[in-house]
Amino acid sequence: MPAAEEPAKILRIGLTPTFPHDQYRPLERWRLYMEQKLQRPVEFIRRDRYIETMDLLRLKKLDFAWICDYPYVHFKKQTRLLAVPVHDGRPTYQSYLIVPASDKTTTSILDLKNKVFAYTDPYSNTGYLTPRFELQQAGEDPARYFRKTFFGWSHRRVLEAVATGLADGGAISSHVWDTLLIGKPELTQAARVAAKSAEYGFAPFVAQASVGAEEFRAMQKLLLEMTADEEGRALLRELNLDRFIAGDASLYKRTERLIKAVGEK
Repeated sequence: MPAAEEPAKILRIGLTPTFPHDQYRPLERWRLYMEQKLQRPVEFIRRDRYIETMDLLRLKKLDFAWICDYPYVHFKKQTRLLAVPVHDGRPTYQSYLIVPASDKTTTSILDLKNKVFAYTDPYSNTGYLTPRFELQQAGEDPARYFRKTFFGWSHRRVLEAVATGLADGGAISSHVWDTLLIGKPELTQAARVAAKSAEYGFAPFVAQASVGAEEFRAMQKLLLEMTADEEGRALLRELNLDRFIAGDASLYKRTERLIKAVGEK
């Protein structure tokens, strides 16, 4: 009898709170789409903290991951840039300073001294690094500026904290805000965007550094060609993205400068 074929190795893809938790609903369809295109089993591995996903990448327990620009820059040796999402025509996003809708006066993080502030994650650019950089640039000590700070561990939970008055302000990804504006308008109606940061390279899709060239090309081709068929276009719409592009590391120069300026990690 001929020897049975070995089952195809499972492709492991890490997911972080880069996008709203509600966006996990289309993930099973996306996973099946990937399996069909790649002709191999695919597993999505979800983690609520960026550092957990980066640890899995470092330990080679993931093949690919969708992460934030901050950990991509900080852990660059463990990853290779695979693809960059495009939203609203741009491969960039911003940090949004949000406050309760009842707060009609705040126009800057400098209006929130001695207030309660919600950060997203210690490895989030838009939800942590940018607001701390802005305070530092204004001559303030981020560790002493607010009366109290806490981590929401996802952009949506930060929005919920601000919308319900648990926090006087917070910082989240513009893409998450735009996505929840459509999917959860009751949340965004209870908050207000008080200020917007400069633009940063969008949270990238990366490959673990040791992924082989053939696997890298196959996954990159799949992402870049999602606009070529109706199922791919439908999935992109559910993720509130236009498409993926190859991108390049120069998109993340501003994030790199912020990390150096703030001296984080």
